[in-house]
Amino acid sequence: MKKMMVMCGSGVATSTVVMGKIKSWLEDEGLKEKVTLYQSKVAEEVNHIDDYDIVVSTTLVPDSIKDKVINGVPLLTGVGADAVFAKVKEAILK
Repeated sequence: MKKMMVMCGSGVATSTVVMGKIKSWLEDEGLKEKVTLYQSKVAEEVNHIDDYDIVVSTTLVPDSIKDKVINGVPLLTGVGADAVFAKVKEAILK
């Protein structure tokens, strides 16, 4: 079971929207049973990033963790969302 963190600046607004989209996508892809979802804000998770297998963020993250984080902004705009879902799927099946 993979652990996925969805985070934004406040841990409330945009991460909630993205969390809903990811939940629906996981169900559609038949991957729901492979992932445990968590939601928080960047400030609380920056030092715990290694606790998660997959991290999706809708806000800027420190350079020190950039390579471990998938940019979730396309899930808000709809532009490039397929590429984000492809990265998430790859991480789940890894």
